[in-house]
Amino acid sequence: MTGINEFQNNTDIRSMTIDSLVQHIGETVTLKGWLHQKRGSKGLFFMVLRDGTGMVQCVVNQGKVDATSWDNASSTTQESSLIVTGEILKDERQIGGIEIQASQIEVFQIVKDYPITPKSHGIDFLMDHRHLWLRSRRPWAIMRVRNRIIMSIHNFFQERGFLQMDAPLLTKNAVEGTSTLFEIDYFGSSAYLTQSGQLHGEVMAMAFNKIYTFGPVFRAEKSKTRRHLTEFWMIEPEMAFYDLDMNMTLAEDFLIRIASDAIEDCHEELDLLGRDLDWLRRVQPPFPRITYTDAVELLHSDQTQVMVQKHIEQLQQERSDLEQERTANRQNYGQLKEWKKRRIDAREIEINIRMDQIDEELRNLPQWGKSAEQFEWGGDFGGSDETLLTWHFDRPIIVHRYPESVKAFYMKRDPEDDRLALGMDILAPEGFGEIIGGGQRADDLTFLEEQVQRHRLPQDAFEWYFDLRRYGTVPHSGFGLGLERTVAWICGLEHIREAIPFPRMLGRLSP
Repeated sequence: MTGINEFQNNTDIRSMTIDSLVQHIGETVTLKGWLHQKRGSKGLFFMVLRDGTGMVQCVVNQGKVDATSWDNASSTTQESSLIVTGEILKDERQIGGIEIQASQIEVFQIVKDYPITPKSHGIDFLMDHRHLWLRSRRPWAIMRVRNRIIMSIHNFFQERGFLQMDAPLLTKNAVEGTSTLFEIDYFGSSAYLTQSGQLHGEVMAMAFNKIYTFGPVFRAEKSKTRRHLTEFWMIEPEMAFYDLDMNMTLAEDFLIRIASDAIEDCHEELDLLGRDLDWLRRVQPPFPRITYTDAVELLHSDQTQVMVQKHIEQLQQERSDLEQERTANRQNYGQLKEWKKRRIDAREIEINIRMDQIDEELRNLPQWGKSAEQFEWGGDFGGSDETLLTWHFDRPIIVHRYPESVKAFYMKRDPEDDRLALGMDILAPEGFGEIIGGGQRADDLTFLEEQVQRHRLPQDAFEWYFDLRRYGTVPHSGFGLGLERTVAWICGLEHIREAIPFPRMLGRLSP
């Protein structure tokens, strides 16, 4: 075994990363990384190397390497760290359309008993080992999409003249209601982890016209749904002199840009995740805009019940097809070669996971249909209501003018109907639900003071916020986009916990 300080550095051979290899076919290069998997027969190994930028197959032929390199290749195990030197060859059958014909293998560490093996692991086991699971192909793809979305967000706002600003993480104020605050001791006084940067964002918009904040927020919701985290990242633009319609148009343009950039720059990652890109290609203007009242009528419609029944029938058919596929795969299983067995085993894991999801959906759908029929005007939409609403459209939809009772105290009222707040939510298709929430902010001091009293909030904690209405008040609007919900939507993830490197949820605080 070779120590890291003993690695040879041949100045005539270029050290590269895997993502750049395709541009240098025919050259001899050095790669530094980890062994993802290995297979082989007498005198030949096929080693898949990963380096964080991608994966590449390295062919190690005993007759073409020295004895030390062959011994190193023979002894490597999953996640062993190594250096491979070899020539880049074009091979369209392999990952990325290339492979490496190895001439030298150096080893830094041989790993023993790596816990995440190619076999199936439960989600709790994988989350307990998240510090290692991040090395696997699926998390690799998701985190790269997340990174591209983040860059897209910054580019979108910077190109439009927005200034990025930072809101404090420690506050004295509730933004989204007092029941979901994490309280801490702040030198003998109570303070809270922020639920949103919005209130401070309004301050900065009055100083700089158009700003956005990008940072972590915290919600102490005791919820275990697939859409909830206790710590997540929010992007919150605030704009002076923007009304609700302008706000909705900006949010629509924003989502179109994110989806477009993901399609253009993350094709490999989305393909690895099995994402249906047709759904993302449909993220085009205009988004349907419907009022809350229209949305309630849509839930009550016969069309919604027809769609529920149709979805049940489709799921039943899919389940039947999967059962037949599983039975067919098991025929003559014992007579197959090992590599074919491994492929069948991997597919059976996928089938079992999907069938569990189908069974859960079949249990839930009749209840969703009944809930939609009985939904009463004035209530807030639940996850199932949002899902059913999006089934009526082929792209994100904007629902606006909600009852003021289900929106935050700082929302401006609709001048044509005082029961309504000038708020809006954007619901993603395919059941991913709300990914943007926002609206026009109240700009009247007396109204805000009354709202704070009505919600039994401490008035002294909001005096600085009232100053925005005392000194140069203007119409202004903004919204918040949850980064992890957006990543889950773009990647087509079943659960939001995969959309962040280290999820914090009810009952999970490590690793």
